[in-house]
Amino acid sequence: MSLDLYHHLARPGAPDAPLVFAFHGTGGDEHQFTGLIGQILPGAGIVAPRGDVSERGASRFFRRRAEGVYDMEDLRARTGRMTAFLRAHVQANPGRPVFAMGYSNGANILASVMFEASDLFDRVVLMHPLIPWTPREQPGLAGRQVLVTAGRRDPICPLPQTKALAGWLRAQGAALELVLSDGGHEITAPELNAVAGFLRR
Repeated sequence: MSLDLYHHLARPGAPDAPLVFAFHGTGGDEHQFTGLIGQILPGAGIVAPRGDVSERGASRFFRRRAEGVYDMEDLRARTGRMTAFLRAHVQANPGRPVFAMGYSNGANILASVMFEASDLFDRVVLMHPLIPWTPREQPGLAGRQVLVTAGRRDPICPLPQTKALAGWLRAQGAALELVLSDGGHEITAPELNAVAGFLRR
């Protein structure tokens, strides 16, 4: 069943609370953000998949050929697989707001799904994404709420590419918020405050 395409953590939460998908960064796992989500949105349902690609023992959601160089064929295939997994969980939770958040590699697979299936989400948080290609136009993003956070000195996700992604999202009509910190690739306290405010309102 599509509900079980990934090893994942699932907590049903209250039936009238949001359903939140959480995507870990490289080397993380399905537990990386569950505590944070529980603090931000008590009662929320949580579905957190574990990446099924191993890079020298570190879990990821798709293969890459080098730092910042993606295996685009693999990304397309795994985007389709992840979309089926997420859609199955959304359909199993009808009527609930659907939020999603991802960090680094998790933000990248989440963004790739959003580019193809924008209807799945009401709010999306992309923390330190790196999208080294220009997606095709996606009119379904019009009005979707998207928060992008990044570090101005991030060596893995350079600021110009973050700004290019932000510009593309605005061009699709997304209701975009861009929050920049003075740090690098680490998640900062101001970022977490921005994420909490974005998900709670």
